[in-house]
Amino acid sequence: MTLRVDGVRVSLGGRPVLEDVALEVAAGTVHGLLGPNGAGKTTLLRAIMGLIPVSAGKVTLDGRVGYVPQRHDVAWDFPITAQEVVMTGLVRDIGFLRRPKPQHVRAVARALERVQMAHLRNRPIGEMSGGQRQRVLIARALAVDPSLLLLDEPFTGLDMPTQELLTELFKHLADEGTALVMTTHDLTHAMVVCDQITMLNRTVIASDAPEALRNPEIWMRTFQVTENSPLLKQVGALTC
Repeated sequence: MTLRVDGVRVSLGGRPVLEDVALEVAAGTVHGLLGPNGAGKTTLLRAIMGLIPVSAGKVTLDGRVGYVPQRHDVAWDFPITAQEVVMTGLVRDIGFLRRPKPQHVRAVARALERVQMAHLRNRPIGEMSGGQRQRVLIARALAVDPSLLLLDEPFTGLDMPTQELLTELFKHLADEGTALVMTTHDLTHAMVVCDQITMLNRTVIASDAPEALRNPEIWMRTFQVTENSPLLKQVGALTC
């Protein structure tokens, strides 16, 4: 098991955000986190990374972790190239204010190659499209050769070719043994790409393979919608 979350509770500003969250993610699988805005999906990823303290429970990790934040969390007007962005993912290995070694340069080159951005390695990130920027962020996470890759809304705002490129990349990473956890509002991608889905709204409502999540009650409880919601029709079509 690459990731195990046992009874995790998180409070922010004295307000409970996550309560008794438990999930397991095995190597070589893609695990989706689905839930409405404010459900605690991003908070859970940050708690797994150790960026937010847990008030109860335990997070157990096996190996290195790569983290891809939402694109709006990044300062894209900073004067830095694609390969320099990716190199920032290796700061812990390189050391503060130290020059990268040849192995670090090679790791950056491999990561950019994996996301098909090697030809744009010297382009400033401020001149890139949204899809190109997303691929650079993923390359930065891949540079550390993670056994667990955490992705926060990786498909948001991307055109279909970029979505397909990333979907194939995620499948290849899983085939190589990487465990992936992604939050997403894209139900279509989640139901098709993920091996396991956890329905989250401050606590775990359900966690199972996509084809096992046919019960509309699960979706109604998670997203706080009625039986007449268009969301249920979409889910019904995806789980048939």
